[in-house]
Amino acid sequence: MERCNTPKQVLELCKKRDVKFIDLRFMDFPGLWQHLTVPVDELSESSFEHGFGFDGSSLRGWQAINESDMLILPVSETAMIDPFMPLTTLSILCDVKDPRTRKEYSRDPRSIGRKCAEYVRKTGIGDTVYFGPELEFFIFDRVRYDQNINSAFYFIDAAEGVWNRGLDDPENKGHKVRQKEGYFPVPPTDSDHDLRSEMVAMLQEAGIRVEAHHHEVATGGQAEIDMRFQELVRMADSVMMYKYIVKGVAARHGKTVTFMPKPLFGDNGSGMHVHTSIWKAGKNMFAGGEYAGLTKEGLWAIGGILHHAKSLCAFTNPTTNSYKRLVPGYEAPVNMCYSTSNRSAGIRIPMYSDRPETKRIEFRAPDSSCNPYLAFSAITMAMIDGIQKKMDPGKPIDKDIYHLEPEDLAKIPTTPSSLEEALDCLEKDHDWLLAGDVFTPDVIHYWIRYKIENEVDAIRMRPHPFEFCMYFDM
Repeated sequence: MERCNTPKQVLELCKKRDVKFIDLRFMDFPGLWQHLTVPVDELSESSFEHGFGFDGSSLRGWQAINESDMLILPVSETAMIDPFMPLTTLSILCDVKDPRTRKEYSRDPRSIGRKCAEYVRKTGIGDTVYFGPELEFFIFDRVRYDQNINSAFYFIDAAEGVWNRGLDDPENKGHKVRQKEGYFPVPPTDSDHDLRSEMVAMLQEAGIRVEAHHHEVATGGQAEIDMRFQELVRMADSVMMYKYIVKGVAARHGKTVTFMPKPLFGDNGSGMHVHTSIWKAGKNMFAGGEYAGLTKEGLWAIGGILHHAKSLCAFTNPTTNSYKRLVPGYEAPVNMCYSTSNRSAGIRIPMYSDRPETKRIEFRAPDSSCNPYLAFSAITMAMIDGIQKKMDPGKPIDKDIYHLEPEDLAKIPTTPSSLEEALDCLEKDHDWLLAGDVFTPDVIHYWIRYKIENEVDAIRMRPHPFEFCMYFDM
């Protein structure tokens, strides 16, 4: 990938590659990319300063109709040739600004991420926060769903799905992934290996370094592709490009990808384990001589995440479906404690290496339905609050939590049981997010309001298909 650092270099790349269109991309509030496409002649060096106008009232969670004019300003270092457009198109990410004040728009997720990174520097605790998320997703062959006044259904199919092992079809060769046994099988059982390799190749062409890919635990094509860690905003940018590329490659092969946390009943859901560390002047501030090779700052950062875990989940697990995955008694990381190498704990300190540069903490509760700018920023703010207030994370739990006695298990805090509970916790506990004006009161208020009105209430008001199985003959 040809990197651009300045507007001039972007224009030179357009000329060199005979670019026809510029695809201007930015984030809506909940976490989906939006885009506006202009002919290449509309892009000039002044575009990076003056931007392009759009109607902010038509986007989810943004402006009222009487204050709808907004600006998007291209960010030169994010420019890349789009891998899917038939006519040569340059994709470039944008920041959102208010045209009247020329200030960053408070609900622009990318701006929140940038403010968070700057706040860390202002605290003196560090100058860089690194993130390495492990995104899991499903690769399906067909998906149908609908909701009407008198009906509701979904139907999912995947060639490798265990439910298809009895299918009378010449293409059925019997190599199916059994429920909860999908971790690391080789082809032909791992039927999506070549597809994932193609995804990785395209990610690397886009400048995103990949460490590994593999089949995940669930049947139905569950997959994971791991990116190498990057700085907060750059990693959030990469997460969005990752989703775009993975979905695009799947579509090219007649398949579909979902990052929905729990699309299949009775099998593992998709999470996004988040590895993170704070650095200062080239030194890892989490590498030291305390428990598991952490510093006191690393332990206090864990304390911050554990202390704010329930409200933090409103950003790291922001869908009603997220809590179909976070269910106690299964393998989901619902237990808010910490440990080394113990995947039953909500926070793990990986012990693959004792090199200081590899020392990090892994927060295992999040899932990839989140808006990465908001999720990474919220995790960072929890860690900073923990370090500033020297929050004691308590004693580690190095036992298998799933086999603890009930009275011992009851002492361990858990993640919320629903999105509604997480939002209620956020309303009561969010002052730590307001430090440095990273998250504003308006952002917190509107996030809660949007999620309640558009997601929590939407699910609460509709009959569930399984309710007919349970109650129709009452």
